[in-house]
Amino acid sequence: MDFWIIIYIIDWILFIIVSLTVLYMLVFTITSLFAHKSKIPKTKHQNRFIILIPSYKNKGVIQTVKSILGQTYPQRLFDVTVISDNNDEMTNFRLAQEPVTLLTPQFEKSTKAKALQLAVNNLPQFKIYDVVLILDGGNIVEPEFLEQMNDAFESAGTKAIQVHRLSRNRDTTPARMGAIFEEINNSIFRRGHIAIGLSAGLMGAGCAFEFNWFKNNINNVKSAWEDKELEALLMRQHIYVDYFDQIYVFDEKTREAKEFNRQRGQWMKAQFFTLLRNIHYLPVAIINQYYSWADKIIQWMLMPRIVMMCVIVAMSIILPIIYTTLAIKWWILFAIVLLIFAIATPDYLVDNNWDKTFYRAPLILMKSIPGLSRLPDYIEERDRKMAEKKKQKQKDKEKSRRKR
Repeated sequence: MDFWIIIYIIDWILFIIVSLTVLYMLVFTITSLFAHKSKIPKTKHQNRFIILIPSYKNKGVIQTVKSILGQTYPQRLFDVTVISDNNDEMTNFRLAQEPVTLLTPQFEKSTKAKALQLAVNNLPQFKIYDVVLILDGGNIVEPEFLEQMNDAFESAGTKAIQVHRLSRNRDTTPARMGAIFEEINNSIFRRGHIAIGLSAGLMGAGCAFEFNWFKNNINNVKSAWEDKELEALLMRQHIYVDYFDQIYVFDEKTREAKEFNRQRGQWMKAQFFTLLRNIHYLPVAIINQYYSWADKIIQWMLMPRIVMMCVIVAMSIILPIIYTTLAIKWWILFAIVLLIFAIATPDYLVDNNWDKTFYRAPLILMKSIPGLSRLPDYIEERDRKMAEKKKQKQKDKEKSRRKR
């Protein structure tokens, strides 16, 4: 086959796949603009909560416990169980001083699903709960959080809700990238979905479920990506997931590029295997007009955004060398993606560090590519030395001014 025909075929196959992902994102970014924050009605009914906090090697769980114990919601109406998996002795000692149930498993292979299953299976039989709430170690909530969750759960009229997760820290480039990606997800996969009546996506933390449903279903979760499996179970049972944008859970983002890339790799793996297990349900979902279920499967079929951006950038750079006309459509696609990200990113994240984050993002992603990881390390080291020299010059100037 002729070389140019092969290039042409590869170009268009990649373009169609990427375009479908971009189109999906564009549609739900636009619909997210029509999702209005309606005031959550107050309810007289008070649910009884069990709060599960799985924590794997995370000292920040102590702050999480203190924030959830400082609620304005009546303390008789909620209990807290901390699953402290492989935390150090001092962390467990400090947790043991708090009025919580402390479980200290030592799983051979730790997963969040195992921690949640252990917690549910060890709850006292004589206690009756209405709602199970999941938080991650390191999450922080405001004093009115449980009151808001109670009102939200009652007004939702469904068995599952997700609330707005916000970043606690934006002190490094990976942390700022994590915060931006999180808010883009909130816009596209939560606000954009509920605006047209589709189920919102779960995040694995800051989510609440009807207790009996969760107890009956959590033991069916077998993989390390429990949020995807729970989503699949909810959709197969035609249970709507509501989203409350005005209720906040503050989450600590990773500060390290290596951990940032590892998380993205795990999420891509989770998406792939979840798709393999559920794609055969797609025809049934479409035929029976289970729109949220069909949408969720289609969502898992989309190209991961990091891969999508790498493909767009690579084709935009490589194709002009081969044949400039072929690159025009990729440049247009790149512009559309930037527009999507601009619309989906809230104003509070566009701060003094925005430009720095934008330009450093490719370097963070390059650290996950074998053979290229040394380049960003070199650039970061050079920037660090330049920053130190700049500080030293400023100090020298101040000294000279004082002498004068």
